[in-house]
Amino acid sequence: MENSNIMQRIADNIGKVMVGQSGAAKLMVVSLAAGGHVLIEDVPGIGKTTMANALAKSIGVSFNRIQFTPDILPSDITGFSMYNPKTGEFEYKQGSIMSNIVLADEINRTSPKTQASMLEVMEERHVTVDGVTYNVPEPFMVIATQNPVEYMGTYPLPEAQLDRFLMRITMGYPKSDDEVNILYRFMKENPLDELEPVADGNQVKELRKQVRDIHVDRAIGEYIVEIVQSTRRQEHVALGCSPRASLYLMRASQALALFSGRDYVIPDDVKSLVIPVLAHRVILKQEAKLRKITAESILSDIVKNIRVPA
Repeated sequence: MENSNIMQRIADNIGKVMVGQSGAAKLMVVSLAAGGHVLIEDVPGIGKTTMANALAKSIGVSFNRIQFTPDILPSDITGFSMYNPKTGEFEYKQGSIMSNIVLADEINRTSPKTQASMLEVMEERHVTVDGVTYNVPEPFMVIATQNPVEYMGTYPLPEAQLDRFLMRITMGYPKSDDEVNILYRFMKENPLDELEPVADGNQVKELRKQVRDIHVDRAIGEYIVEIVQSTRRQEHVALGCSPRASLYLMRASQALALFSGRDYVIPDDVKSLVIPVLAHRVILKQEAKLRKITAESILSDIVKNIRVPA
């Protein structure tokens, strides 16, 4: 399938910069094709920002980076109206969100008020300024990064915002051989500077249309819903996954099927995406955190205990 080839080309192109991160690159491309946003959560120096830059360069679309700090304002994100004395009218001045790919770097370092300015655009693909709605360009995608181990001067993302991210991706430290390869790949120059697009915005829009045409058998749909509803019945879970999570898990599974060259979803597509799509939506009780129980372990147990459809 042609579109699966496009997805593989984008992932391979990201691999020219990101050494040993083929799994994370694949999930980034799946999220792009599914029309979702991504939260990359990992320690500093892993290459979170580089991954976002590599994706944007691979599809040749507009790219804005927003460095989130405590003093950034909502109007910096969404834009604002300014009075023009020549015309006697207010004119809209675009904010940083008006781009195809937006990197929200260290998103948890800004105030809750500024974080909330992203809610509308992430769900509805437009911003409202002084009662007037402005659409963002398509294709549109927010890639946010945050450091999970540093809490001083940060503001945890609220559940409503976490729920708007299709996936949360963790990259992890590279293996020894990969880290050696990183040294030599970046020794003379940054390969990101030489990265060329392998797709364009129109191809991404067509890709997203084809994802929605991937067949999902009703038994697969019931399997997805059973997994999501099970998160709401767990002893150690304070807040389980919403129906939006069911929709996102299905959409991501469709995109993964297309990546694999199939026009239908299989149970393995769903199983492989349960943790990246659902883990950040599961809110644990305090006692579970004290007992070192994680959302990932709960989800793994759920998948083991639910019968896989034939």
